[in-house]
Amino acid sequence: MKNLFEKYKQVIAYLFWGILTTIIDIIVALLFHNLFPNVDIIWNTIIAWIASVLFAYITNRKWVFKSTATTVKDHISEIISFFLGRLSSLVLEEIILIIGVSIINVNDFDLLKIFSQAVVIIFNFFWSKFIVFRNRNK
Repeated sequence: MKNLFEKYKQVIAYLFWGILTTIIDIIVALLFHNLFPNVDIIWNTIIAWIASVLFAYITNRKWVFKSTATTVKDHISEIISFFLGRLSSLVLEEIILIIGVSIINVNDFDLLKIFSQAVVIIFNFFWSKFIVFRNRNK
């Protein structure tokens, strides 16, 4: 069992922090909506997305991928790359949903949403592992 945990430790950590990221997104959206009910829902969603992606960046950097970046340039590069990756995955999800609903005529939105989220999670993991937090000392 210990060997299995060691083998998948990074994926387990990614999923753990990903769940907390989702919770952060929901909490920020709900708090913002309750504090500022007249603010358009689009802005609410954008603010919650920024807060949750920032949380994801910090936790992924420190506890999932254990970044080795030491220079200011490397840190800036990481955060820009991380946000661009997350923005790309947001666009990817929208494309999947548009294709599923408009072109393929998928009638089960719940299933389509779950599928798109699975694709996004996998995309984000590999983007973070191989683009954002690659070990610069190797």
